[in-house]
Amino acid sequence: MTHTVHPYAHRIGILRGWKSRWFSEGDDYKKSLKADVLIREFLEEKLRTFHVSSIEMERGKDQLSIIIKTSRPGLVIGREGEGVTQLKKDLDVFMTRNKIRDKRDVRIDVQEVRSPESNAAIVAQMVREGLERRLPFRRVLKQTIDKVMANRDTKGVRIGLAGRLGGSEMSRKEELKKGRIPLQTLRADIDFAQEVARLPYGVIGVKVWIYRGEIFE
Repeated sequence: MTHTVHPYAHRIGILRGWKSRWFSEGDDYKKSLKADVLIREFLEEKLRTFHVSSIEMERGKDQLSIIIKTSRPGLVIGREGEGVTQLKKDLDVFMTRNKIRDKRDVRIDVQEVRSPESNAAIVAQMVREGLERRLPFRRVLKQTIDKVMANRDTKGVRIGLAGRLGGSEMSRKEELKKGRIPLQTLRADIDFAQEVARLPYGVIGVKVWIYRGEIFE
């Protein structure tokens, strides 16, 4: 039997690093892990329409740094930093309510994603937005794949949809692929992301694989 392996986790330590960077033991480890999961879920929901590619966390002795990577940094930061200030206040309230507040100061850094069309998370969000605007799913697939392949960093792309496509009674899967996607090659720079489009008649799952060439370093 074959085993489906997450393309990101498969390459940790080879091409990829961890998205949470800290060290802890015993009960502190459990608390930190729970805090990371809850904070990430809260921010992903809060910034759902801001094309966020990843949320990374670093814990030091006195500080918790949250690094938000997005293709729309201006919208997240807001005018004169109002957006980040409000986000920090909301996060403080959320952490206190869920009892995951500790003595560390929370710092939010916003970084820009230079090439959004070669980032799987942002492409998955583009597909999700198209589906939620009730556009025909085949048109969304084709337009997105053409847009991604027009980017010079991209060597191949594959997008899969699953659910009640077109509002049909029975759920099914549709997939479109262009270029190469060598999933078994560890040095292949494969970016992968999953999203969920929420529609009146149910949810549609979106999966995106993007191949950006091989890394020999």
